Amino acid sequence: MTASSRSALRFALSLADPDTADALAERMVPQLLGVLSDRFGLPEEMVEELLGADPVQMRAALTIDPKEWLMAAAEAGDPVVGRALWHAKCRNDAGYQEHAMEEIPGLLATLLYAADLADPRWYEADGLFPLFYEELSGPLLVAILTSGFPAVNALSLAAFAVHLPPPVVVDTCLSQLEIWGSTEPFTVFLSLLDDLPDLDTGHPWLPGLLRRALDVSDPEAFLREHRPAGEWADPEHLRALLALRYGDIRDVPKAKPDGLDWDLIRREHQRLPFGPESPRWPGSRYDTPLHRLVRWEDCPADLMRESLRSYPAGTALDAAELPFEALVGPEAQTREMYLTPVLERGIGSGRYSVDRVLAEVGPAVDVLDSLPYDHAPTRKAVAGLLAWLGTDPVNWLTCYARMGRARGSVAELIVDVTSPDSRKKRCTSWPWPQEAKFPVGHPQNSRAAFLAMFRCATEEVQKAVVPHLDARAVQHLLVFGAPSRAVRDAVVAAHGLPAQAAMAASYHLSQEQMGYLLDLDEPTVDAQLFHHAPLDRPERERLLAGRLRGGGIRPVPGELLAVLEDITVNDYRDWFLAGLESGDLGVARMVVGRLRLHVPASRTRLLIAVWERGGPDAVREILAMDRLPARLKRWTEQVLDAPDGLERLRARLAEEESPAKLTEFLTTTTDPGTRLRRLLAEGYQRPWEGLMAAHHADGLSAPLVNELVEHPDCPRELLLAALATTPETGTDWIRDALRSGRLTLEDLVTWAAPASAALACLRRYTDGRTDAAARQSVRDRAAVLTGEHLGTDVEAWSACLQLLPAFAGTLPELVAAAGEMTRRRSAARPL
Repeated sequence: MTASSRSALRFALSLADPDTADALAERMVPQLLGVLSDRFGLPEEMVEELLGADPVQMRAALTIDPKEWLMAAAEAGDPVVGRALWHAKCRNDAGYQEHAMEEIPGLLATLLYAADLADPRWYEADGLFPLFYEELSGPLLVAILTSGFPAVNALSLAAFAVHLPPPVVVDTCLSQLEIWGSTEPFTVFLSLLDDLPDLDTGHPWLPGLLRRALDVSDPEAFLREHRPAGEWADPEHLRALLALRYGDIRDVPKAKPDGLDWDLIRREHQRLPFGPESPRWPGSRYDTPLHRLVRWEDCPADLMRESLRSYPAGTALDAAELPFEALVGPEAQTREMYLTPVLERGIGSGRYSVDRVLAEVGPAVDVLDSLPYDHAPTRKAVAGLLAWLGTDPVNWLTCYARMGRARGSVAELIVDVTSPDSRKKRCTSWPWPQEAKFPVGHPQNSRAAFLAMFRCATEEVQKAVVPHLDARAVQHLLVFGAPSRAVRDAVVAAHGLPAQAAMAASYHLSQEQMGYLLDLDEPTVDAQLFHHAPLDRPERERLLAGRLRGGGIRPVPGELLAVLEDITVNDYRDWFLAGLESGDLGVARMVVGRLRLHVPASRTRLLIAVWERGGPDAVREILAMDRLPARLKRWTEQVLDAPDGLERLRARLAEEESPAKLTEFLTTTTDPGTRLRRLLAEGYQRPWEGLMAAHHADGLSAPLVNELVEHPDCPRELLLAALATTPETGTDWIRDALRSGRLTLEDLVTWAAPASAALACLRRYTDGRTDAAARQSVRDRAAVLTGEHLGTDVEAWSACLQLLPAFAGTLPELVAAAGEMTRRRSAARPL
């Protein structure tokens, strides 16, 4: 059965009155079994056996929670059911499948508690227990080890004891005594060890303990005497441990369970390591049990340090509380950490002293690049250290030169730079200077660290140092350093127009920065802004028109034309289109020469703009390029010398821009989607007036309608028309229209076709966020339709469900057709 068929059957049984629903269920038992099999993840024959082949019970099972039903099935303790449950993947109401053993806590334990473990079917080759022995790692192992299964027999103890803490292994031995009523499992276990000398149980003391238990009169009392009291007695503690080792990350508790002693965890780590040697993913640094463990608050420092050694980056990111000691000392691995979130969390929460971070944590370049500078005490502490550098540029240049190799703290770096006894070389100019980069990238390494600390310096210091920065540092300061206006003026005074042009070559400029640069009306700066800054369409149009921010107009400078010459048309088509109505001859030549204009009106608009600014001779230059359609070229050449030539060109544009002409442009093609995108790109809106006229006259093609409905301003009439070809998988535009209120669920009932797609969309787009009144309205409408056409006639309901998969019409048409077909059949039967 398809998803729509399953939904239809469930919906039909919920709509029909109880007697009709029972009769329909009895008639459609095979289909109903298929629905339930899919819902519970069990074979159809097993569902039938568990429900007793009773259609009424089957119908009732449609509404029960799958997890609740499977738990009830487990309570039967049947070995055949047990194997099926092991493979079951139940489907929830959202349509997702979940592995029952993983998703239903206690399912396996319930099954085994109810089982008769003397039944040989558990141990047969196709039984459940052999499957357990294949599951030696992964989330299902958590279910196995917390279900009590290792207590069943000697083989289970041999296979799974390695995963359990020693007290739990003793508990397992006690359970075997209780289950079997004798010490026979111990004898078998010891025999296994003799036959398999390489078998590692994970507990070298266990064989000796069991041998001694065989020699005492009361094995149970002996084992209890050797079990540490209170250790791993809480089932939740064991589940947490096993989830750490083998479960999915979502299975691991967010915090250490109450009462679980860290010493017990340490002992388990010593017995079976939590780190990269972990048995689940041996050799992996990622998502090890140890890495999961550091997410718990109060994780001991020794475990934290060990996790840092094996996976410093992930540990630093995920640790609930990274102790300050992890950042200092010979074992510190700050270079391998993500230091920024560590310092942000530690300083922001008050666990780390800013002064201590600056004094003790290294290397200085990483610390300076990672400090939370939006934290006022941090800025103040850094500024206090920088005061030692003063206004002497040599100190600052020397500091930059030395920070890349310094391994000590920020404070140690400053002391080294300012020490009068130092014999190291001091820098009087910028070391290893670099030119500005076009476009600029974020500063890295020493440059990032220098800029970060430089921003904490006083304005007086900054103005004294900026004349000595290299071009790249100047660019970084202007773009990313947020200098004051006074400092920015000092930079420009020292480095001139090249500094402003370098600043303009960035996508990261704020509105204030772009306003400052645009107000300059400098051709070089404007070209860099046009090429690299996030300018909006009106600003690009202004630049390509040559209009100045300070007033007036000029020919578009060569620097800006060079940008248009350099960029790729396919990647920056919108930038060329921003010059469509510029009128500047250089821009128009670039647009016509490099760009193909698809909308006839766009070509006319360009010619009018050129004529208005440069006269008929400028238009002749554009026509001479032979890049416009021959018919437009001939017509324009005829009107160039006419007194009313420009007016005639404007009249032609008005005709080409009419809704009827724009609609004709969209409808005379087999690829309306491409034409619609071209129309919008060249500055036109969707001509709804013309489109609706064409829709009423001859109808729009389905491909064009499917393109139009994607737009939020699409008329409702077209939305309803598009529902006639609803895909089974639904579409984004239907979802968006329902959320915005432009369509309702009842519209899907009334207009969506085919009927199977309508039903699928109703199920897909009806969830907990859908208004309850809207859901009830759909049910009421469906009840009225089925009551009118199907009534209590089981034949009619059955016919409706049989017609659904191939029916091309809407849901109301389907229900009416089923009712009519049934009535005709009834009338044709002999009395």
